[in-house]
Amino acid sequence: MRIKLEEVDKKGAISVEEAIARRRSRRSFKRTKLTKKHLSHLIWSAGKAPSAGATYPLELYVVIGADCVEDIDAGVYHTERGYSQLEVHKEGDLRTELAYACLSQMFVAHAPVSFVIAAEYERTTRRYGDRGVRYVLIEVGHVSQNVYLQCEALGLATVAIGAFHDDAVARVLNLPRQHRPLYVMPVGVSAEK
Repeated sequence: MRIKLEEVDKKGAISVEEAIARRRSRRSFKRTKLTKKHLSHLIWSAGKAPSAGATYPLELYVVIGADCVEDIDAGVYHTERGYSQLEVHKEGDLRTELAYACLSQMFVAHAPVSFVIAAEYERTTRRYGDRGVRYVLIEVGHVSQNVYLQCEALGLATVAIGAFHDDAVARVLNLPRQHRPLYVMPVGVSAEK
C-alpha cells in the first residue's frame, strides 16, 4: 500500500536564521498526534540534501506509532524515491522495540514518529571507492540537519541518535541486508518547558 504525501508550503513561519538559532536536541515528547502535513514537510526536507555524485545512498524509514499521525496507521514505512510517497514496509507499532534497540532510550517509544536513516554504501563506494564511505556519512549529517531545522520551523522537536545496536534496529525494522542504519531521529511536539 502506498500513501501519497501532501504538497509542502515553501514559505515557513520562521526564517532559516531563526531555525538555526533555536535548533537544539530535545528528548521529551507530548502525546500529541502529528498531522500528515507535518510528516510531509519533514520527509520533503530529508529529501532535499545534497548527494556526492548524485549517488543517493540514503534510505529513509519512518516508524509511526498507533494513532500518532492523522490518517496513517501504525507501522514502518519506506519513502519512495522523490520523497513524495510512503510504502508500508512492516505493520504495527514498533516504537518500544525500536527504543530497546536504541540502548533502552525510552523517549524513542514516546515520540509519535521516528525517522531511521539507513545507507546503502555501495551506491557511493562503487563510484568513489573507500572515500565514498566518508561521503555517505557527510550526507547523513546534511539530512539530519534538514530534519532538525524543519522541526524548528514546524514547532516540533527531535534529536539525532547514533547510540543503538545496528543489528537490533535492522531486525526491528526488517531492513534489507544492504540498508545499514546510521541515525534514528524521534520527532514530536516537545514536552520540555
